[in-house]
Amino acid sequence: MPHWSARGNDLTFGRKLREVNWGLVLLITAIAGIGFATLYSAGGGSIDPWADRQMLRFAVGACIMVAIAVTDIRLWMRLSYLVYAVGLVMLVAVELFGRIGMGAQRWLDLGLFHVQPSEIMKIALILSLARYFHGLSYDEVGRIRWLVVPLLMALLPVGLVIKQPDLGTAMLLLAGAGAVFFFAGVRWWKFALVILGGLAVLPVAWNFLHDYQKKRVLTFMNPEADPLGSGYHILQSKIALGSGGFTGKGFLQGSQSHLSFLPEKQTDFIFTMLAEEHGLIGALVLLALYILLIAYGYMIALRARSQFGRLVAGGVTTLMFLYVFINVAMVSGLVPVVGVPLPLVSYGGTAMMTLLVGMGLLIGVYVHRDVEIPRHMSGL
Repeated sequence: MPHWSARGNDLTFGRKLREVNWGLVLLITAIAGIGFATLYSAGGGSIDPWADRQMLRFAVGACIMVAIAVTDIRLWMRLSYLVYAVGLVMLVAVELFGRIGMGAQRWLDLGLFHVQPSEIMKIALILSLARYFHGLSYDEVGRIRWLVVPLLMALLPVGLVIKQPDLGTAMLLLAGAGAVFFFAGVRWWKFALVILGGLAVLPVAWNFLHDYQKKRVLTFMNPEADPLGSGYHILQSKIALGSGGFTGKGFLQGSQSHLSFLPEKQTDFIFTMLAEEHGLIGALVLLALYILLIAYGYMIALRARSQFGRLVAGGVTTLMFLYVFINVAMVSGLVPVVGVPLPLVSYGGTAMMTLLVGMGLLIGVYVHRDVEIPRHMSGL
């Protein structure tokens, strides 16, 4: 493996394209392809209204992903704080001018399209924290006073997202930030202290939850208590999962989904629909592709020479893992329903673009894996 210089002068555009991990791009496309087929089935055997739009978004997003991958990783490092600031301003703008959808104020109307700033902040937070920790030595990471700023950087957007309210996205933001803290070398006992503190305030936090959030938790604990009301979603999801059996009912043959018993089949509960039609085998194939993608991501993080690259790759990969884990656990009744989509499969624009941008950064870390970045920005 050739060693590229610290300034990467030999990294021409053509060489960067050759260094793109096209196997990873193919894996991402395969997962998205499963999503297209499932959305085609969700539309009753028609590409309209979901599959065609999803394919168009993926085509645009894939081009953006490759463009991000071949862009000098040091440019993303320079822009990280600016991206974070823009994301923060957009979150504040949601509070002032946001569009209400599904009971929460989460969207900004930009005329041609709507954007969900909390999705953008997931990537912005990882980038900004990676840059901050890149500039610290291992000893500095071990001192509490150096952790105050990144904690505030994480808690500020989390607080704004909770206010929307969007507890699921706030949890993802917090977990993604926690992953960067972990990969940066923050000591175990500090994580344990934060977790214990969080558990201690749970009784108080319960009183601040909205009624529908409390109902979700209570429904998770006993969905049979209200089978036609708050427990309907998860009970129908479990029925559909079980009815698929080992080999499934067949493509376009899912009774729970096509007879409209399964709610939100194109978004939050798309994994349930896939499992009903393709059974345990189909579900395991999709999960195997996700596991391969996540393993790829962590290997890229370990291979990166720069601390910034390691933290970005580790943070983005952990974010992907959390999306998959929470969605599958949610539709299986293992965690409360929090509205987290299945990455690259669930129908949606902002979430897909966010994940493809994240994958672009991950592939970019691979392309620039041997580029050394000085600890202080003045050295760039």
